[in-house]
Order: sequence, then C-alpha cells, then structure tokens
Amino acid sequence: METMVRKQIYIRKRQDQLLKRQAKLRGVSEAEFLRQALDQVLSQTNAVRFQPNPEAFAQFEKFIHSKRKQVTAAPYRWKREDAYEERTRRRDY
Repeated sequence: METMVRKQIYIRKRQDQLLKRQAKLRGVSEAEFLRQALDQVLSQTNAVRFQPNPEAFAQFEKFIHSKRKQVTAAPYRWKREDAYEERTRRRDY
C-alpha cells in the first residue's frame, strides 16, 4: 500500500457540502474524492507545462517591430458596412 501523508486544509462551507455530495454519489470517501481530484488537476498541469522558446519570442518581436513601422499617421475609421463585407461577398457568389 502506498504511504499516505496527512494534510489539514480549510475549505468553504459550500465546498464542504459539494464535496460530501460528490463523494456519496461516487461511492468513495471524501478523502479519496479529493485525492482523485488532485491527481486529475496535477496530471493536466504537467501535460500543459509551458516551455519558453527564445527564438519564437525573437521572431514575434521582429514581427511587431515591422508592423509598427507600417503605422500611418491617419487612424483607420471603422464603418458598419465593413463588418458585413464578407457576408455580402458570400451571397453574391
């Protein structure tokens, strides 16, 4: 059997009510329910771990600087028709 470590935590009253309900529905103890939930969260966190990529960041920075050079003095003035331009093109075939 795996060695267990005792942890004492504080949860909100609403969390306690939901914990009791879910553990009962699943037919497990509250402690087992919490262990399963913790395992699930920790396995997802490890799978989605962020790996920084300095080269990708440098490329992104270069892209941003190139776009800033293209900025004109006159700001773009949005018109309502612009939002529907693609829809009207699709209907015109």
